[in-house]
Amino acid sequence: MDNIRAHGPTDWVVDVWKAPSVLPPVIDYPEDYLPDELPPADLILSFGEHPGVAELLPDIAQMTGAKAVVAAVDSEAWLPRGLARQLRGWLDDMGVVGVTPKPLCSLTETEYSIGRRQRIEYDDPLIAEFARHFGLPDLRITVDPESRLITSAEVLRDSVCGCARHVAQGLVGVSADDAQEKAGLLHHHYPCLAAMGVDTDYGDTLMHISGNLLKNNVLAQVRPFRDVRYMTTGERSE
Repeated sequence: MDNIRAHGPTDWVVDVWKAPSVLPPVIDYPEDYLPDELPPADLILSFGEHPGVAELLPDIAQMTGAKAVVAAVDSEAWLPRGLARQLRGWLDDMGVVGVTPKPLCSLTETEYSIGRRQRIEYDDPLIAEFARHFGLPDLRITVDPESRLITSAEVLRDSVCGCARHVAQGLVGVSADDAQEKAGLLHHHYPCLAAMGVDTDYGDTLMHISGNLLKNNVLAQVRPFRDVRYMTTGERSE
């Protein structure tokens, strides 16, 4: 939330409610775990680390009048795929658009991932406005063609946690040859919230998926400046 406040548009108003740290396995009465009132909101961002938080979101949307919800899935334990599917259905029945990007940094203005080669499209101006600034990392990298060093890395779209901005700052002065690997190391050393357990929808850890999304963005821009050498085998002697 600090990153959103620091680098989001100045006209955004960000209010924060911290959910209870202890919730039961099944929540029969959401009102028992919600405050008496919450401020009005257009968009709800949920970064819960307990599946019970997702069960509270329909009531939170109703209390705030929100028309859209972004529920991050950075761990299957925090928001299981079945509950994520249910949540989208509950919200849809209320006329609220709900998206559950897995991982959160797969979100764009039109779609998001839920697994390997599984993307869901959505159409909502509120979520799209948020995703213009935070979601799938997008850097604008400038490389000196003579030295092949990165001279600048502008953040067009940051990851919600601020990792893309951290990586961009660390890439300045790095050779195009080393940029992809350096981006991966910078991402790995940042406190990413994506889980390190193998996710069955990807066959990989969500942290690795998150890192690859950022590395792919970097690689696409530095590839024309890389010094790639190929080795060929010699001819067979007589």
